[in-house]
Amino acid sequence: MSTNHPAPAGPADPTIHDPRRRRAILIAVCIALMAVIASVSGLNVAQPELAVEFGASQSTVLWIINIYTISLAALLLPLGAIGDRWGRKPVLLTGLAVFGAASAAAGLATSTELMLAARLLSGVGAAMIMPVTLAVITSTFPDQERSKAIGVWTAVAGGGGILGMYLSAVLVDLATWRWLFVLPVVLVLAAATMALRSVPNSREDSEHGFDLIGSLTSVVAVLGLIFVLHEGPEKGWTAPETLLSLLVGALAAVGFIGWELRQRAPLLDVRLFRERGLASGSVSLLAVFGVQAGIFVVLFPYFQAVLGWSGLRSTLALMPMALLMMVASGLAPRLAARIGSRSTMASGILLGAAGLALMATFVSVEGGYLSVLPGMLAMGLGMGLSMTPSTEAITTALPRERQGVASALNDVTREFGTALGVALLGAVLSAGYRSAIDSRLAAAPGVPEGAADTAREGVANAIAAAEGAGPQAEALIRAAQESFVDGWQQAMWAGFAVMAALFVYVLARGPQNASTRESSKTEQSPSTSP
Repeated sequence: MSTNHPAPAGPADPTIHDPRRRRAILIAVCIALMAVIASVSGLNVAQPELAVEFGASQSTVLWIINIYTISLAALLLPLGAIGDRWGRKPVLLTGLAVFGAASAAAGLATSTELMLAARLLSGVGAAMIMPVTLAVITSTFPDQERSKAIGVWTAVAGGGGILGMYLSAVLVDLATWRWLFVLPVVLVLAAATMALRSVPNSREDSEHGFDLIGSLTSVVAVLGLIFVLHEGPEKGWTAPETLLSLLVGALAAVGFIGWELRQRAPLLDVRLFRERGLASGSVSLLAVFGVQAGIFVVLFPYFQAVLGWSGLRSTLALMPMALLMMVASGLAPRLAARIGSRSTMASGILLGAAGLALMATFVSVEGGYLSVLPGMLAMGLGMGLSMTPSTEAITTALPRERQGVASALNDVTREFGTALGVALLGAVLSAGYRSAIDSRLAAAPGVPEGAADTAREGVANAIAAAEGAGPQAEALIRAAQESFVDGWQQAMWAGFAVMAALFVYVLARGPQNASTRESSKTEQSPSTSP
């Protein structure tokens, strides 16, 4: 007779059946999530102001921005597991307190060192908040309402960054960069107030100790690999520090997998990746978020350097895409109930690929915003439809008492995808631009050599160098803008190739429908005798 019994998971049934309380819970966790997501992209609009305020180099400014996302990604898995064990409500409230205090400190910082420390601490708080927000939904909402709630969460996670960037741009334009940190503090206060009143506590009572070694190796692995993706494009992929980070990250990842396979209570049971839902959901989020992040890297310089728009107007131009993504995320559960999760996910991926093809085909200097808007809308619709079933596939693969880890895995996948997409599509864009600018400069004789060398560094550099190009200024700008469009097209086709491969994979190995999955589990479970 077996002596293994499942450990109790806090309350016997943490599901909340009162619809008004479920609504309050959903609002509370989404406000908390919005604070975290908005802080990922908010500082991007204030890079010049930060450089002037602290007398910082561009590299230092990028560290001020990136140290938040790096610490967030590295700590998601262990802190998600801690939320499962210690209680999701206290971990959420602690994370909000840490995040709010760190955000206030960043807004008041008087030196680069203080700013870096505040942003690092913000990442720690965010890593406590983000996995718990989704875990609260998956552990407290009844089965028939869970998909809709995940759709709302996904909408905030997907579109919240653009909304946060827009609000940040408004604050920078109307006041100063320090006001950027008022937004997360206000959101934290609102989320904490609602969480205290509405969010229940749920946790896992495990008879096994916390997987400390697995947690440490996961942190080292994520730190090493994320650092490579963040710094590789800047320092060079063959730079010693890049290669060292890759080696450390890869060795830690191998060590993490080996350790987890030998544990009775692993931080993350890597065997679960044999399941179609977990594997396909993770791969889908990795690719979709990677392409989305890469698209933003391409869109902003197009709006600003090619169309000559301000940062605020450029951010506003992304809003149709963000809003459609949020709407589609909310509609995805209804569509999945009719045609199945795999078909919904595949349809979203196909629409995303179509959007990339549209942008690659029709973008031009003269066409302006209207030449890319149809592709942006198709991308927004496709990403919204694909992200919700992907997220649900991950969370349903792990038991209810391990939802903090499931949520953290979902978030880590998003962060890796974002870093990978920026590195990949950014590199394709840069290579395409450099290849095109040389031939166009050769066809525009008379451009001063110094201005031409500067133009080869990027389209924004070319526009700045045009002031010293004399009568050839217009030709230099035109050559740079057309070269950027060439690089854009190559980046879009690279993204299209990724989405096409993902489409084929999801059709072959996508998540099963809920009814099929339950039937499979019933067939595989051993019969019990009375």
